[in-house]
Amino acid sequence: MAKIEPKLILCFREGYDLSRLRRDIVSGITVGIIALPLAMAFGIASIPDTVARELQAINPALTAPALGIFTAIVAGFLISLLGGSRFQIGGPTGAFIVIVYQIATRHGYSGLATATAMAGVILVLMGLAGFGRFIKYIPYPVTTGFTTGIAVVIAATQLKDLFGLCPMDASGASIPLPPEFIHKLQVLFGAWRSWDFPTVLVGFGSLLMLILIRRFMPRLPGPIMVVGLAGIAVSIFGISTDTIGDRFGEIPRSLPAPHLPAFSPALVKELIPEATTIAILCALESLLSAVVADGMTGRRHRSDTELVAQGIANVATSCFWGIPATGALARTVANIRAGAVSPVSGLVHAVTLLLFLLVAAPLAKAIPLATLAAVLLMVAWNMSEIDHFRWILRSPRSDIIVLLTTFGLTVLTDLTIAVMVGMVLASFLFMKRMADLSGVGTLGVTENGEDPPPDIPTLPPGIEAYEVFGSLFFGSADRVRDTLADFERPPIVFILRMRSVLCIDSTGLHALMELYEKCNRSGTQLILSGVHAQPLLAMINSGLDKLIGIENLCGSIDHAIKRAGSLTNARQDPS
Repeated sequence: MAKIEPKLILCFREGYDLSRLRRDIVSGITVGIIALPLAMAFGIASIPDTVARELQAINPALTAPALGIFTAIVAGFLISLLGGSRFQIGGPTGAFIVIVYQIATRHGYSGLATATAMAGVILVLMGLAGFGRFIKYIPYPVTTGFTTGIAVVIAATQLKDLFGLCPMDASGASIPLPPEFIHKLQVLFGAWRSWDFPTVLVGFGSLLMLILIRRFMPRLPGPIMVVGLAGIAVSIFGISTDTIGDRFGEIPRSLPAPHLPAFSPALVKELIPEATTIAILCALESLLSAVVADGMTGRRHRSDTELVAQGIANVATSCFWGIPATGALARTVANIRAGAVSPVSGLVHAVTLLLFLLVAAPLAKAIPLATLAAVLLMVAWNMSEIDHFRWILRSPRSDIIVLLTTFGLTVLTDLTIAVMVGMVLASFLFMKRMADLSGVGTLGVTENGEDPPPDIPTLPPGIEAYEVFGSLFFGSADRVRDTLADFERPPIVFILRMRSVLCIDSTGLHALMELYEKCNRSGTQLILSGVHAQPLLAMINSGLDKLIGIENLCGSIDHAIKRAGSLTNARQDPS
């Protein structure tokens, strides 16, 4: 079991003085200000309108933007308190918007809370089992494909608020945006005549300001500045556009009372794929963020501790009417640049957001939804990784297939399906690559007059020798199994050189067993040469060494040829 110790304990053990506390307070407040509009935007984008109305019927304080803030406070605090990175900032992120929206649409908030808690348990188990170091084995085309796909879906979802569209059915009743991408575009296109000029003005003005701030003043907290200025402009000039207050009412002034998600065996079984997808996304994004933080600071995070903290945080946020959370790369980078030195800055970030709820929540009512849509469009653009996407398109064809498949499935079907299919496809293509690098070839020559390789003696008549290249696993085992089919007459001795075989699996062992049985039936003696430690141990455990004979397991090709020569001489001269 992996050793789990929060980085906060290590930081205090090293010595934590007043100067470090001051730096952490400044950075924590800074990143808390940055996180505020993002948390509200992610909450609005993740919760369908129908689910938002159901939540407000339960408790008027349970608005979509409030759910994002609750998540940032609870998860952000716990991830910093228990996590394995000094600088990680936790909270809701854009990567979860698509899967959260789909789960909430299909199962309501109770299903979403259950899936979030299940994902938390999966993450804790992954951390305790030491799986943190294995996350890096997920292929890059898979992560890029679904990240870019998520960005496209997020961008499409924001068009309604950016343009002020009002989708309606034939009777004139308002209709919510469907979760399916194609259907969503059809609904938006059908409502394009309802676009609202003041909303477009606010939305594109906010987007332009975000671009300019990022281009010319990158150190400034662009989202909070644009959100604040847009709210002031809408209030002063009386611009007629939807705001948070118009759609969701008041932002609550405190955290809600905790509750337990609704668990039932049928619901848990149904949500296993979605919960697994949330857990994988959380692990990927949080550990990627921690790795980037390590590169910027020269520190090293504890991946298993981080997974356990992420899991506990997601279980907790499901009990506080939140949504899935993970380590947020942009906020973590902002935290480092603001001067953070320990996880205390993440705790201060969470306290800053809590103080906003307690003191300044009514001010959020004036924030235009078009501005939050612009903020999310910038998030989508940052997530899209267009340059990386184009770079993979110049990679080998198998990587391109994985990338486009994962991207297409993310956009057109379901993120859960996309991740699973992408992983399976990448695994198959990887196995094919390994099989292509493996093979069986002729080692020496006998009677055709050609010179053998310099390190191989000429083989006497009645002896054939082949060499296995690469790993002997299920993708290449059939080539070993079929080697005797190349001969018109079975040789007296067949040497299989295995100096390049560093590992073997059960299918490879079975292929060797079948090769031995074929040799036995045809009267051919099988000799293995240059067997490494792992294949030899596997043969011993399976009993194959006794069948072949210890004397026929030779350490070198010279020894194998001498052994083969003695066997052929004995066969030809039985006296």
